[in-house]
Amino acid sequence: MKLIKNAFYVIAIFLAVASCKENKEESQQEIQQKETKKRPNIVFIISDDHAYQAISAYGGRLAEVAPTPNIDRIADDGMLFNHALVTNSICGPSRATIMTGKYSHENGFVDNTIGSKFDFTQQTFGELLQEAGYKTGVLGKLHLGQTPTKGFDYIDILPGQGSYYNPSFVNKEGQYQLEGYATDIITEKAISWIDSVKSDDQPFMLFLGHKSPHRPWQPGPEELGMYEGVEIPEPETLFDDYSGNRKVASLNYMSIADAMKMGQDIKITDKPQAGFNKTQQKMWDSIYGPINEEFKKANLKGDELTRYKYQRYMRDYLASVAGVDKSVGHVLDYLKEAGLDENTIVIYTSDQGFYLGEHGWFDKRWMYKESLRTPLLVKWPGVIKAGTENNDLVSNLDFAETFLDLAETNIPDDMQGRSLVPVLEGNTPEDWRDAHYYHYYEHPSEHDVRRHYGITTDKYKLIHFYYDMDVWELYDLEKDPGEMNNVYGDSEYAEVQKELHKKLEELRVKYKDNDSLNQNFIEEYKEKVKKNPLIEYWKLSPEERQRLFKEYSKNKK
Repeated sequence: MKLIKNAFYVIAIFLAVASCKENKEESQQEIQQKETKKRPNIVFIISDDHAYQAISAYGGRLAEVAPTPNIDRIADDGMLFNHALVTNSICGPSRATIMTGKYSHENGFVDNTIGSKFDFTQQTFGELLQEAGYKTGVLGKLHLGQTPTKGFDYIDILPGQGSYYNPSFVNKEGQYQLEGYATDIITEKAISWIDSVKSDDQPFMLFLGHKSPHRPWQPGPEELGMYEGVEIPEPETLFDDYSGNRKVASLNYMSIADAMKMGQDIKITDKPQAGFNKTQQKMWDSIYGPINEEFKKANLKGDELTRYKYQRYMRDYLASVAGVDKSVGHVLDYLKEAGLDENTIVIYTSDQGFYLGEHGWFDKRWMYKESLRTPLLVKWPGVIKAGTENNDLVSNLDFAETFLDLAETNIPDDMQGRSLVPVLEGNTPEDWRDAHYYHYYEHPSEHDVRRHYGITTDKYKLIHFYYDMDVWELYDLEKDPGEMNNVYGDSEYAEVQKELHKKLEELRVKYKDNDSLNQNFIEEYKEKVKKNPLIEYWKLSPEERQRLFKEYSKNKK
């Protein structure tokens, strides 16, 4: 009996030791897994005015004539979003929303009028990422009226709109100029900075902003003339007559026919390009000299002239895009060569959409599809299933929250978007947004697009134009994807209209927007114009404009 009892104790001790050993091994394994799992690096690439129509991954009429193979790589290896929408379709305000995770009326940067400045004393994702242990950088085009005062370890941005050729940059030491092409220089700087901060111990986040393909669409040296002789397909609505109860759409100055300038935009000019050196100008003239001579002989008018302007616009725009696509390829190749690609999430987007002849337009601003919708492609190895397409309503309002979620840090309650991380993981929350709110403020303006706000769902769009009018529009996006027929007031849509109004008011309350704020911004705009008439430069004579600009530049310095 004693022998059996002793044997029992031996077995018990053996099992206990084995169990402890197994638990110890499991603990070590868990620790190793935690050590192996690192927070991802983030490379956020944002171009300026890059229409989704000009990215071949999205298909469409331009995909075959002007492919973007490197940007497409992000979609091939990751996720392509079909319904990425912006909150305010204009450069600076879009970036302010990205910086803060807040609508324009909350972050205070509502328009691009001369003298507008983003308040960098407010909270941005940059400082929150720093607090979470990230090394942060902002490079290239930011266009927020001034240089960040906090939130970024590395700052090297274009002043204002920046220049395509021989651009100036502003860093923490001051302003300086470099010779070369902006897209190429920004790419080299991006790779150099990443290479200098890459570490197994500290992740990084780079906000990489391109000027291109913003107006005036000046292609780089390697892309000059690449689409000469190529016939670019026209959109069906190039000669839109704005019928279908769409009077507001006709009240604008952004048509290719009327607003696109022959010298600045189409490059039909004998004047040299501003800021070019002799070698650059010689190369430019070798392409555009013969084009100018041919145009002078053609004597084009009416629709023929509009078609000519469209072709010239698109050839320059798409060649500028090609430079950005090349840049993306260099960044992706570097990340792979440096062994960073597996733990780096790469995001490609634009500050908003852009018109490439649709409705006869260039530029953005409207809540209509081509300017409301922005490209969004995300590559995250090991998380996103390659070649995924997503149809959720996502927004630039969500980017700051996404960066913070990736950094595994808290998302402030006052941010108004939601993290895209669960969406990227293929687990879109059941309570994800079913409607997106939009608000555009910059009117009066050169392009004369009226102030408006509204909501978009997967099936409908409701828009309210205000300030100097009170006009509503409603579009059935399933039956009328081109938004050619305003059905507001149509009895067939009475119930839909009622529900959309209800939803619109709910979102305005949720996002703390209202008519009183609208009036405040209008009054602020009027006061700004009193102090600086140059804000409404399109109303001034060339002589008055030049005089006021000299005064403004002097005071700014």
